[in-house]
Amino acid sequence: MWYIGDTMEEKITIIEGPPPVFEAVNDGWALGLNESPRLSVSALTRLRTFNGHELVERCYRAWSAKSPIHLHYRNEMGMEQSAPILAARNVETPDGQVLYCGYISITIRWSMRLIREMMNRMKTI
Repeated sequence: MWYIGDTMEEKITIIEGPPPVFEAVNDGWALGLNESPRLSVSALTRLRTFNGHELVERCYRAWSAKSPIHLHYRNEMGMEQSAPILAARNVETPDGQVLYCGYISITIRWSMRLIREMMNRMKTI
């Protein structure tokens, strides 16, 4: 947790490992995040974790307090970035816990792979 002026901002930080991969998503729970008159993209990332239930609880506490919570990470160039988390879900897998984080943003720097994937999905609609 860190403070900016008089406000407190919650964050979940990726300490080690590769940067998160943001995927375009057309699943119902994530599409529900995009209910606004502005055109934006629903995205999802999957993060391996040892304490997924606690991270989801941190998100719920922040949202209950009407505060934002962000995912902080280093991008492919090593620069710090953040993305607002708008949905979170923990899933138990045979390999351990996976935290699913949902985003809706035009500020996330999309990779060419993600842009091609979104364009292909739009062609099928």
